[in-house]
Amino acid sequence: MATLTHVDENGQQPRMVDVGGKDITERQAHAQARLRFPPDVARTLAEAGFMTAKGAVLTVAQIAGVMGVKATSTLIPLCHPLALNGCKVEIAIDGDEAIIDCRVKCTGKTGVEMEALTGASIAALTIYDMCKALSHDMVIHDVRLLGKSGGKRDFGSSPS
Repeated sequence: MATLTHVDENGQQPRMVDVGGKDITERQAHAQARLRFPPDVARTLAEAGFMTAKGAVLTVAQIAGVMGVKATSTLIPLCHPLALNGCKVEIAIDGDEAIIDCRVKCTGKTGVEMEALTGASIAALTIYDMCKALSHDMVIHDVRLLGKSGGKRDFGSSPS
């Protein structure tokens, strides 16, 4: 049976996992978030080339996603600070949705799943922030890990 790793042996107190004995491996993760626009907002943004008074929505969201990846250990209390090898945030528009994919790599003793999830989430939140003057009816949904590799076990699709 799986056990929680971020609590002490009595299951009572939170703790940061000791990764000292783990092997250094290439670790990758791929996370995705989606943001659904109301149809009229999606149309307005598309017609404006996703430019608002605040700036280039998708470009700013990409940068925010990278910044979120880099800040993960300050946002999620028990995450280790990591030396990242790379990060890519891609945003595609499909009809009334923005699909945010965040891929993160490092060579280390712990994985980058939380970094990828944080990057996708922060990019989605940034889109929401930049477009909320048009509507508050946007919905961020389906934030999830699509794949990871390089640790004890691989998961999902190839993260690269």
